[in-house]
Amino acid sequence: MPARAAQPAFSYAFQPIVDTAERSVVSYEALIRGPQGQAAAEVLGRVPAAARAAFDRHSRAQALALAARLGIGCRLNLNLLPHGMLADEDAIDATLRAARAAGLEPQRLVIEVTESDVIADAPGFAALVNRHKRDGLALAIDDFGAGQSGLNLLADFQPDTIKVDMGLIRGIESHGPRQAIMRGLLLTCELLGIDVVAEGVETTAEYRWLRSQGVHLFQGYLFARPGFETLPLPSFPAA
Repeated sequence: MPARAAQPAFSYAFQPIVDTAERSVVSYEALIRGPQGQAAAEVLGRVPAAARAAFDRHSRAQALALAARLGIGCRLNLNLLPHGMLADEDAIDATLRAARAAGLEPQRLVIEVTESDVIADAPGFAALVNRHKRDGLALAIDDFGAGQSGLNLLADFQPDTIKVDMGLIRGIESHGPRQAIMRGLLLTCELLGIDVVAEGVETTAEYRWLRSQGVHLFQGYLFARPGFETLPLPSFPAA
């Protein structure tokens, strides 16, 4: 039976990444969902291991087509399944072809990978990414800080953006050690020319502390929940 026949039905929700200094949406992250909005884990759990690479490629093409139909006017963040780029060396080329077919310029794409995925083969990963830099493709490390080798990773490989894991963000306004780590991370990224997105921000207290430290890129329920097959507009808290 062809791999495609075994793949589950799915669609996408979109969540904005906002610039609070400009009060604008800079990108939407495409989040896979079931056809009635079921959680990503439910969808991905039904993909056979042998079909994961094909599903990963096909699902990103669907996200691009849906975003284009919805009239997206900013960047689009697309996730690779763990080890997807290294398991399928054509994964990025296929995504670029799908973007062009949907009428979206490659310069508007941001590929998100996990910290652990990069660490698995940093030299190979860097070679693949650098090959696509000429296309204007941007790279974001998702859930940064959830792994064990984040700072070592930045020493060897500099992405365009890191998205700080919500575990570091939660309650940061009253947690001294998290504040110290975040300050150090922000300084490091400033020196390396890496943008920082605080993700999973849910409270105005978290937002105000991060904003006081110069963070201006955010993603989280405080601004907008993911919109199923829509591009939701964010709300911006008072400074």
